Amino acid sequence: MRDKVVAILETRTGEHLAELIARRGGLPMPAPALEEVPDVDSDRLATLLRGSAADPFTMAIFQTGVGTRALFEAAERLDSATALLPMLDRAVVVVRGPKPLGELRSRGVRVDLRAAAPFTSDKVLAAVSGVPLERARVLVQRYGETNRRLCEALEARGARVEEIATYRWALPEDVGPLMRLIDALAASKVDAVVFTSAVQVRNLYTIARRMNRGADLAGFLDAVVVASIGPVCTAALVEHGVTPTFEASPPKLGPLVQGLAAALQ
Repeated sequence: MRDKVVAILETRTGEHLAELIARRGGLPMPAPALEEVPDVDSDRLATLLRGSAADPFTMAIFQTGVGTRALFEAAERLDSATALLPMLDRAVVVVRGPKPLGELRSRGVRVDLRAAAPFTSDKVLAAVSGVPLERARVLVQRYGETNRRLCEALEARGARVEEIATYRWALPEDVGPLMRLIDALAASKVDAVVFTSAVQVRNLYTIARRMNRGADLAGFLDAVVVASIGPVCTAALVEHGVTPTFEASPPKLGPLVQGLAAALQ
């Protein structure tokens, strides 16, 4: 990928991804597409913890590492961390991927079920398919937005689902890099765009519409290599009329960069 301009929409691990691309001779173009804003409802968390003794949770599902960490930190600020651990000890603890698994293990929390790669909502549902959920109380650690697919499927099995928000996704305060990326795509000055989450796709389109270029963006992207981290991201791209050049398998940065290098050859 020597001298190829590669746009990166990732925020949290954007610097690391840029370094991996630069090592292969690529020219990273950072354009952060989202910001993670802490959004823990402390009063709701306190109510859930107080009520869990009389009405215990049958299951607790953790979807992200950063959200799991934020939940524990919020409980600690409430001086309720000691209530969170017994609540989880009585529940079937489920993780969506390796990051929440690591966060829970670091706190000595037993993990009962793990979603298989590529860690989608369907894989979570498959992992919990053998657990009776009729009238069961299920806690879901929400990530940047409500996971309607997961919650509706659990409710269809009779579960009483209660989500707890830990952070939300927002547009970056500075959207200048995204605007410059869209201008560069229009001028054919970009060779590849790397998407690592579905919300990056939606936010890029939000900015494109503000620039009156929403209708053109799919065409701009079809003219370059479009790298997708996994099936959820791919679905968001397809929904907007964009067919990814490739999807990383497994959905990790290493395979993503390898696939990018191969596509750019």
